[in-house]
Amino acid sequence: MVDFIIPTNFKHVIAAVKVVSGYDEEKNSYRIPSLALKLGHSLNKISSIVESNAMMYGDHERAECARDFRKIHQARWNEYISAGAITTLKEAKWNTPQIIPFTQDVKVLHTHLEKKHNELLSKLRSCPSADSYAALAKVTLSQVILFNRRREGEVSRMLLSAFKSRDSSELHEDIAICLSEFERKLCLHFSRVEIRGKRGRKVPVLLKPSMVSAMELLVETRELCGVPAENPFMFARCGAMSAYRGGECINKAACECGIKNPDALSSTRLRKHIATMSKILNLNENEADQLADFLGHDIRIHRQYYRLPEGTLQLAKMSKVLMAMEKGTLSDYKGKKLDDIEIDPNEQLEAQGDSMSSDEEDSSDLSQMTAPAPVQTDQPVQSDQAVSQEDQGSSNAPKKKWEDSEVKAVERHMMSFIKTCKVPGKQDCERCIHAEPEALKQRTWTGVKNYVRNRITTLKRKGGL
Repeated sequence: MVDFIIPTNFKHVIAAVKVVSGYDEEKNSYRIPSLALKLGHSLNKISSIVESNAMMYGDHERAECARDFRKIHQARWNEYISAGAITTLKEAKWNTPQIIPFTQDVKVLHTHLEKKHNELLSKLRSCPSADSYAALAKVTLSQVILFNRRREGEVSRMLLSAFKSRDSSELHEDIAICLSEFERKLCLHFSRVEIRGKRGRKVPVLLKPSMVSAMELLVETRELCGVPAENPFMFARCGAMSAYRGGECINKAACECGIKNPDALSSTRLRKHIATMSKILNLNENEADQLADFLGHDIRIHRQYYRLPEGTLQLAKMSKVLMAMEKGTLSDYKGKKLDDIEIDPNEQLEAQGDSMSSDEEDSSDLSQMTAPAPVQTDQPVQSDQAVSQEDQGSSNAPKKKWEDSEVKAVERHMMSFIKTCKVPGKQDCERCIHAEPEALKQRTWTGVKNYVRNRITTLKRKGGL
């Protein structure tokens, strides 16, 4: 490999990386783009090692070659490799569904593990053997990962010394004052173990009493079941110096319990699941920091990657803004959060004639003043159907005055919309009409909606909004 770290061989290195990464020259894409990027980091590190070794042995010529190679790598690697590889990675994620676990699947897996846990605990206690030890260790490992949403590698490599030295002291009285009664009970119920996390970060693991009982039994019987005394891991393998792999344990349990999508229950997706579902809670910034810290995330990374999927956000949130703009009702939601906006996507755009001017609305619908008597002409008197054309959107037809019975009927069902300054949708208006068929028989859903909107407008004016 040292022979490649020469400036004149840089083009050969580029060609080799493209071959092993599956580069397609026509499409300028890679079959394994992540491999191309990783090889770039490795080459940069190798050149630094070659240079330092050459300097240690006084080989200044080789050190100079390695230094020049690294300069070329830094200047041209992006052009030859990185740009295409990163583009391939990004485009591969377009229009692909984000797989997160179903809550029901997680519940089924919890139940399955709990059942097996009880069976295996009794079995190992009554008749210690390598098989029963291994089975209980795998189930307990899966339970700890699943409950804590911890990275499987972190829990798998939990040290025996960390479990034995867990903090079992009583809750400090001064701290207990700051907690609620329920929170104080939780502190007494759970045990807490601190383990090594990603990048050497200290991360906590919470253990239920049933988990602690199983782990204590594993500690008591490990040597009887063939675990070497030198094995430092809590979830140690029988007859080996390694530990069981949490990912494999969870995958096996997920397949056994017959859930919809076993592949979705990986430790990474379970972590994304809790971070995503936590958006349901109205966490303040401090609480979000606590959740990120418990999961072992930097809060910036937590907010950037562990959130509702981008496609879901755009469908659920941004579509509200676009529909409000389309309907011309965005101003009706002044001062509201996106979560507070509700718009019926099936509601048709109102005809231009359905919306009256502000002065007409106040005079016809809100002031409840009687319209002046029409001037006698030779024209025939309009029928009742023509008079009620206010609901049909005819701008030339006279506005039909709202009777007291109609006003009271609307207020009985739509007062919550008026008080919250929220314009109702089509379905809300139709429900109101169906609930008051006699009083509102002359009104359509657009008429009811316009009346509520007029009331909201007047309320805002009076309040100086």
